[in-house]
Amino acid sequence: MQEWVDELDEKLRILYAGRIEVIRDFELEKIAFYTTANKVVAVFEKRPVMQNINSRNKFTLVLDDIQDPGNLGTIIRTADWFGIENIVCSLNTVDMYNNKVVQGTMASLGNVNIIYVSLPVWLKAQNNIPILAATLNGRALTAFNDMKEAIIIIGNESKGISDEIIDIASGTITIPKKGNAESLNAGVATGIILANFVKS
Repeated sequence: MQEWVDELDEKLRILYAGRIEVIRDFELEKIAFYTTANKVVAVFEKRPVMQNINSRNKFTLVLDDIQDPGNLGTIIRTADWFGIENIVCSLNTVDMYNNKVVQGTMASLGNVNIIYVSLPVWLKAQNNIPILAATLNGRALTAFNDMKEAIIIIGNESKGISDEIIDIASGTITIPKKGNAESLNAGVATGIILANFVKS
């Protein structure tokens, strides 16, 4: 939209040297996925798919069958906020290029490495790295304040983490509860857990 181009910040004009194509409202609505289209659409190349990642000396997120695109988008964005380099997804986790996931990441999709693997196989290959599964009945999160590396597993929105993955984990962690809610949203839980582990 011409209005967006006219209001474009001068800093962005310096950073972005590519072409800007002004289109009409009805054209934007045709290519957008939402009822109310935004003012701008950006086109990016997909990042090269990594075959393996290094989980040593850092915190790595593992997602066991996250199904909701909004949750995955939030988790990717949150991971980027806390400087998490890598997210390892089960083969049944929602596609990271789902349009709602992409929208939810608010561009963080380009800052985090994401791979899809057989979780049991990948986890068993991570020698001597603590593997912590987020559950409702594990050790209090505050007991893990001094860790410098770990693999943190977040489970499916309704089923949690599968028994097979729990058996592989070296421990379980829980966000201490004071109220009456039965559980936390997967994206919210991820943010609380990362805030506990990642120190500035």
